[in-house]
Amino acid sequence: MKLIINISDYSRYVNNSFLKMCYNRGVYNLFSEILRGNSNLIMNMLFTILAAVGGLALFIYGMNTMGTALEKASGSRLEHILDNMTKNIFAGVVLGVVVTAVIQSSSATTVIVVGLVNAGMLKLRSAIGIIMGANIGTTVTGQILRLAELDTTGTASGAMDFLKLSNLIPIILIIGMIIYMASKTVAKKNIGEIFLGLGVLFTGMEAMTAAVKPLAELPAFKEIFMTLTNPILGVLAGTIITAIIQSSSASVGILQAISTSGAVTYAAAFPIIMGQNIGTCITSILSAIGTSTNAKRAAAVHLLFNVLGTTLWLAGCYLIQSFIGFPFWDDTIDMGGIANFHTLFNITNTIIFLPFAGILERIATSVIRTPKVTDTPDEIAVALDERLLKSPSLAIGQSQHTVADMGRVALGSFEKARESFGGFKTEKAAEIRKNVQIVFKTEDLLNNYLVRITQAELTEFENRRVTTLMYMTNEFSRIADYVQDILENAEKLNEKSLSFSEAAKKEIEVLFNAAAEILNTTTKAAERGDTFAASITGPLEITINKLHDTLKARHIERLKQGECNVESGVVYLDILVSIQRIAGHCSNISAYVKNSGASKRENLTQNGGEIDINKLATDFEVKYQV
Repeated sequence: MKLIINISDYSRYVNNSFLKMCYNRGVYNLFSEILRGNSNLIMNMLFTILAAVGGLALFIYGMNTMGTALEKASGSRLEHILDNMTKNIFAGVVLGVVVTAVIQSSSATTVIVVGLVNAGMLKLRSAIGIIMGANIGTTVTGQILRLAELDTTGTASGAMDFLKLSNLIPIILIIGMIIYMASKTVAKKNIGEIFLGLGVLFTGMEAMTAAVKPLAELPAFKEIFMTLTNPILGVLAGTIITAIIQSSSASVGILQAISTSGAVTYAAAFPIIMGQNIGTCITSILSAIGTSTNAKRAAAVHLLFNVLGTTLWLAGCYLIQSFIGFPFWDDTIDMGGIANFHTLFNITNTIIFLPFAGILERIATSVIRTPKVTDTPDEIAVALDERLLKSPSLAIGQSQHTVADMGRVALGSFEKARESFGGFKTEKAAEIRKNVQIVFKTEDLLNNYLVRITQAELTEFENRRVTTLMYMTNEFSRIADYVQDILENAEKLNEKSLSFSEAAKKEIEVLFNAAAEILNTTTKAAERGDTFAASITGPLEITINKLHDTLKARHIERLKQGECNVESGVVYLDILVSIQRIAGHCSNISAYVKNSGASKRENLTQNGGEIDINKLATDFEVKYQV
């Protein structure tokens, strides 16, 4: 059934300035045909839209597949790069370019940055550099897509003919499939996935380009883009489209595809591209909801940077056009022109605003003020930020830092517990119990977080790291258990006014010192993944075991001689067992570190060479002799 509407009745509703402009332009001409019931046009438009959306779906899927594969191939390198390149804002820019080029999404990069700032792993000033770099990194996709021009220009010949998308796509897909199917290791399969993702991305681009080509025959379609030469409308169009699909790379790809129809001029493309940079900010703004003040400021800087950059470019472009004029202004723009302007726009903005990063930081700080009254944040939950799950290697790295935090809390609690034997204080005991509960709570939260990490596609190396962290989490929790046992024994002595003999006090102090050292060394090994530090705990545990046996035998002898109270003697022996068990768990953690393969080997040397474990064992026996 044909759709019949009286056009004169419809035109009465077109009474405001914006709709009148559309009415007099291509939007009205296009839709009036639909409203007249032109069924052929309706079906053609429907199939064109379906084909374009289908191409967009392939494009985004290919981009995500390639980005995920690149990230998996990089393994823990992203984490190491983050550690080494956030020292200053310039290194942060480089990091932003690299990470975004790898994961193929500036939106994902800024979400990760918000998560890192929220977790306290990244300072706001360093985050600004990464955000600027992300804007440059996202232009890589557009530069890759311009290869499609070789198909449309018809000027390619010889070797360049090989780079036509129509010729390149099947080659890329075949290479990717061969590598993926023939590879035995996950690392090589990742390389295959990179090629497959790139092939699917190009296929989607080809589909979008083919879908919009017929639109070139419609004068109304060109008139729509004439409307977008209005800079405000152009910026709004770019912002809204990018905000909806949440990917500036994809929206630039759409514009490149449409440009093959010959309907897009430089005058229309420039403001649309500027708007696309603003639209991509929606992802970081949404991800900042419910985060810390600094994380919100990072999202605000992202928006501020792009809005100011767009304002500066709009003013500059239209002032030059008004007084001098660009000779190409009304010419049609091609895919390469879009890619080049997108790259130039973002590089120039970074060069201009990088020296004023401090000012951007101060503006964001003044706009988003620190709340005067807030609830005490859950530091563990903040550290294990869900946004980092977008990058498993970074999430695993943060989990490793959290495991090391468990070790530090356990070590601090142990030191306070041993002090309780010199003078028991109720307030200190309460603090120790609170810290022990923090370790227990961290175990629960961290295990849940690690399980969520395993739901992503992980490499064999990353899977091994996650398993190791789960084991270490349990070991540190058991250490906290024994620290609590030591505190309870100190409490017993205080409640019953008991004490150890002078000989027993001196001996157990030596054991306490050895236990503190093995806890400290183990925590460092867990944080760094340092196999050399982990190796130290072996001979130290043997020394502690020997001390345990020696002190136990001596104390039993004192009990026989009546030199010690039986009740305090039981407490003493219980402490010896707790310390021995702590050393055992430290040894287990070190074994996990050595076996995980996740080591960043520190240059722990002695006299210019590697540590001699046998000599170290002898040194520990001398150091902790009683």
